[in-house]
Order: sequence, then structure tokens, then C-alpha cells
Amino acid sequence: QVQLVESGGGLVQAGGSLRLSCAASGRTFGTGAMGWFRQAPGKDRDFVAAITWDRGVAYYADSVKGRFTISRDNTKNTVALQINSLTPEDTAVYYCAARVLPGPMLSASDYNYWGQGTQVTVSS
Repeated sequence: QVQLVESGGGLVQAGGSLRLSCAASGRTFGTGAMGWFRQAPGKDRDFVAAITWDRGVAYYADSVKGRFTISRDNTKNTVALQINSLTPEDTAVYYCAARVLPGPMLSASDYNYWGQGTQVTVSS
């Protein structure tokens, strides 16, 4: 059974940084991709970033380019999201997601597995 467990969320002041982590277990992800999405209260779950397992090619939403960095560690089956220069608009529950096979990775429907989410709250 595949499990994705996020960690690293919390309360931070505007301008601060956080590092979110996602640990995957239950299978080896040699292909496909890992993604991060976020969902603010009353809003849709939005794409934030994704990275391919094999070549480590990263993709970002325009709203986070230059501030967020996604990385993966194939040996540990983990993915991280470094978030810098946080603003109150970044407040949301952040979800880790896994896609098993190569393919599109910018929509929530592209992913096979999801974590439970971790809350990020940015105070002004």
C-alpha cells in the first residue's frame, strides 16, 4: 500500500521560509513524478510544483517561480519543497502527490496517490 506522508508545515511570518518534506513508502518510484499542490479555504486544489523521478526535471506554477524549489532524493524516496519569501497568499494546506508513470503532471487528476496534507500559515 502506497503512503505519502508530508511534514514541515507550520506558522511563519511573511518573508520567512519553510521546507516541506514528503516521504513515500509502499513502492519504488523509478518513473513518473512527484508533485506538490495547495488548497486554501474555499478554493480549488492548485498545482504548485512537480519533479520527475528519473531526470529530476522540475515544473513550477507561475505564482511560485523564483520562490519555491522542488527536489527529490531517489535513494530515500523523498521529495522536498523549499518555500522562501512567504506571503499570506501562500497560506494553504500543502499536499504531496505521486504519479506512477511518465505523463502530464500539472493537474490533480494526473496523480495516483496523495498525502494527507500539511498546513502552512503565513502571518502578515
